Amino acid sequence: MTQQTDEQAEAVGPAAEAERMAEVEVDVDDLPGGLAAALEAVLMVAESPVPVERLAAGVARPVPVVAGALEELAAEYRGETGGRPRGFELRQGAEGWRVYSARAQADVVGAFVLEGQSSRLSQAALETLAVIAYRQPVTRGQVSAVRGVSVDGVVRTLLARGLIAETGQDPMTGAVLFGTTGEFLDRMGWSSLEELPPLAPHLPDVGEAIALDPSSALRRGLAEDGPDA
Repeated sequence: MTQQTDEQAEAVGPAAEAERMAEVEVDVDDLPGGLAAALEAVLMVAESPVPVERLAAGVARPVPVVAGALEELAAEYRGETGGRPRGFELRQGAEGWRVYSARAQADVVGAFVLEGQSSRLSQAALETLAVIAYRQPVTRGQVSAVRGVSVDGVVRTLLARGLIAETGQDPMTGAVLFGTTGEFLDRMGWSSLEELPPLAPHLPDVGEAIALDPSSALRRGLAEDGPDA
C-alpha cells in the first residue's frame, strides 16, 4: 500500500506543481504600472545586462512588444517625453538591457563611490585596451610591439576586470589571442565593435612595429612587467 501511494505521489507531483505555477502566474497588465513597471522591477534587480528575449519570457509578453516598451522607457528616462531627464538611464548593450547611472552624472557618482580613491584604469592600461580593441584578435607580444614595453601586468589587470578575454591561439606561434568582451562594450555604451571611433589608421601596424626593432626585448621574450604596467 505504501509503495502504491508513493508511486501515485510521484505521478501527481509534476501535475500539482504545474497547476501551482499556473495559479501564481501573474498578468503584468493587472499590476500597478502594467508592463512598463514590471520591466522596471526586473531590471532593478538584474546584476548584469538582460537580453530582451529573457525579459519577454519573464513578463510573458511577445519580444516586439517588450522591445517597444523598453525603447519607450529609455526615451522617458532621457526626458524626451516631456518629463525631466532622470539621474539614471536604460541602455541596450552587447549583452542586453540594463539600468545605468546617467552619463551626465558621472562626476557626482564617481565622487560618491570612490571617496577619494581612484579605480580608473592607468594610462598604460587604456593604451593597451585600445590596441586590443582595434587589433583584435591579437597576442600579448603583438600588443607589446605596438606599445614598446611589456604589457603582461596590464593584460592581467584587464582580464581581472573582465574587459578582455582569451579568444583562441595564434595558428602560427601558439600564443594566446586576446579580444574585448561584452563587458567592455557595455561600459562604453556600445552594442558592437562597429561603433569604435575611426582611430585604427593612427595605430602602427603590428608587423611594422616589430620590424622597427629586431633586437627588441619583445623578440627575446621579455617576461617581467614594464615600469608602467
